[in-house]
Amino acid sequence: MDRDHDHNDGLFGRAAGRQGGGDMSVKAILVDVDGTLVDTTYLHTVAWWQALIEYGHTVSMSRVHRAIGMGADMILDHLLGPDHDKTDDEAIAGAHSALAAVHWPTLRATNGAADLLRVCKARGLTVVLASSAQERELTALRTTIDADDAVTDVTSADDAARSKPAADIVGAALERAGVRPEEAVFVGDAVWDAYAATKAGVASIGVSCGGTSHAELIDAGMAEVYEDPADLVAKLDLSLINGG
Repeated sequence: MDRDHDHNDGLFGRAAGRQGGGDMSVKAILVDVDGTLVDTTYLHTVAWWQALIEYGHTVSMSRVHRAIGMGADMILDHLLGPDHDKTDDEAIAGAHSALAAVHWPTLRATNGAADLLRVCKARGLTVVLASSAQERELTALRTTIDADDAVTDVTSADDAARSKPAADIVGAALERAGVRPEEAVFVGDAVWDAYAATKAGVASIGVSCGGTSHAELIDAGMAEVYEDPADLVAKLDLSLINGG
């Protein structure tokens, strides 16, 4: 076991206590897509960074990276301040989308992404992709994952008035799954996923393949953290998804 997992295990009790832990009957898994199932975190980092530069804003890549997981309605206020001149916001968001779209043909799924969805379906769980991507991008992401046979339903930007850390997408995913918050587990890669899940009353599991550390995800409210979907699949029997 590596040092990150040692650290994660040491923090598990604190995080599990915060989210409830203990016995629970999980009926659905709600899964973030960008950064969790498809390796896009750094692609979005560079695309937002370059789009900001095009419109005269210099923001460090490290700050942009930490904000990935927020949607366009949240990220610019976060990076530029809530009182910034919003005249160019729509154009900046459009530039980001155009820059990111160039790479859609070469997208790659994260390690074990499709396996996680299929294993959960095989165990009788309802599987919902909880994405706030626009439809065209979501199509590219789903093609990359190549596991639609395991997916019950999908959310998109049309299902949320506000992006994460607001709870809109998690709430929409719950509705699609047809379960109560205590009957679902959310899987994501960013602190914004943890915050959104907590607001929706849903326990969450983190994967660090999006570039956010085990400790940060635990501190944000994740009950458990794994390296990637493959690591979660390997330890599924001991995870929150299995009532662990």
